[in-house]
Amino acid sequence: MANSNSNPHYSKLSQHFQKISHFEHLSALGDWDQATMMPSGGSEARGAAMAELAGHIHELKTADFIEETLNLAADEVLNMEQAANLREMQYQYFQANIVPASLVQSKTQLAYQCEHAWRVQRKNNDWQGFKPNLEALITLVREEAAIRAQAQNISPYDALLNKFEPGMTTRRLEKVFGSLKSWLPQMIIQVQANQLNDLKVDIPSFSAEKQEALGRDVMNFLGFDFNQGRLDTSSHPFCGGVPGDIRLTTRFDETDFTQGLMGVIHETGHARYEQSLPKQWRGQPVGGHRSMAIHESQSLFCEMQLGRGAGFLSQLEPLISQHLGKGLDTQALTKLYTRVEPGFIRVDADEVTYPCHILLRFEAEKGLVDASLAVADLPDFWAENMQSLLGVDTSGNYQNGCMQDIHWAVGELGYFPSYTLGAMYAAQFRYAIEKSLGSVDALVAQGKIQVIFDWLEQNIWSKGCLLSTDELVKQATGEPLNPEYFKRHLEQRYLK
Repeated sequence: MANSNSNPHYSKLSQHFQKISHFEHLSALGDWDQATMMPSGGSEARGAAMAELAGHIHELKTADFIEETLNLAADEVLNMEQAANLREMQYQYFQANIVPASLVQSKTQLAYQCEHAWRVQRKNNDWQGFKPNLEALITLVREEAAIRAQAQNISPYDALLNKFEPGMTTRRLEKVFGSLKSWLPQMIIQVQANQLNDLKVDIPSFSAEKQEALGRDVMNFLGFDFNQGRLDTSSHPFCGGVPGDIRLTTRFDETDFTQGLMGVIHETGHARYEQSLPKQWRGQPVGGHRSMAIHESQSLFCEMQLGRGAGFLSQLEPLISQHLGKGLDTQALTKLYTRVEPGFIRVDADEVTYPCHILLRFEAEKGLVDASLAVADLPDFWAENMQSLLGVDTSGNYQNGCMQDIHWAVGELGYFPSYTLGAMYAAQFRYAIEKSLGSVDALVAQGKIQVIFDWLEQNIWSKGCLLSTDELVKQATGEPLNPEYFKRHLEQRYLK
């Protein structure tokens, strides 16, 4: 950390950002509790309390002394890690200082109310009840985006992307996603044709209790530290908390254990990244995750690159037999987890059709932010694009259509592209690993999963925010983002 004698200004900033991290810890626990344990009647009071806390954190991040102290600290003699930490402090200060505290507080309170109502409205397919809440929230999102855009001299949607993926632009995404759209729909048709005569694997019903016990053992297999985290259930799976206090959730369907189990694997990928960020920099900006696409790359590496491979499933077979009984061997599990079938729900989608769900949301978000798409027109837009991309009809099915995700219900637009970017990074990391270590699937089948995690620890996890996303990826793989690795992965697994 800083030497307070030689670098007094940097040291002052370090102490201040440590204080901010403590309040953010409590905010994260408030979010987790709301999603898992808060009684339904607590929504209004919790929303007010969380809005107050968000306002306080915003005040800390925009304190009057920070700007001058950042400038003074820039003239001090800092090592490489301290300089990177100062850079991240500058970025966080700039991002926080753009938006007035009153807007932060208003948006937080409205988001809590909207999300709490959404839980019931989604179950009831109640678009008319949800629509006015979403319209009010999108109005604040547009206001925030306009303020951020003006301050950074970029487009409003670019300004929202930058909250989650620093440096990412709409133009770059349109190029990457445009390429994806040119070949993916045809691949989906081809893969389905190849699987047309596959025998269907019947999935027995299992209690949530048995599935949770299995999930915990799989988390142990993946190296999750239960001394610094826990698993619960929620209506939408997520990984929250902070590196030393991780909160995972999943959801269980007693008629189909495969989704809950893969949800656990996905969120454990997020958690391994968080738990393995540099401990010496916890509470400091440079000790956090690099970007949400990198975060998603770690969850998708676990779920897709590892979790749906035959080698990994062969390791899971004994655990599944122990908790759920015999009958699902590696061959059956592989068929279940590599089945390609267009469906309504993004989080339940296979890895081939999943990007189509993101392509839809990317276009919708751009329209919602620039007001070329009205909230009232969202269901029709959704139905039209689901039909063209996946051949799925969502007309009148709001629950499994435009109301299915929590992101818009809490006013977070600009996040969705991170999922498919993450899938692309995950594929690129896998091929980089295989250049030096050999087949990832074979290593897992041989019980050598730790050597894969060692590579991730050395090249991704331990880096925190020391490098930019492009620098991190180039250092780890020899080149910046290259979507061709994702295409190669899908072809290798599904069209070989």
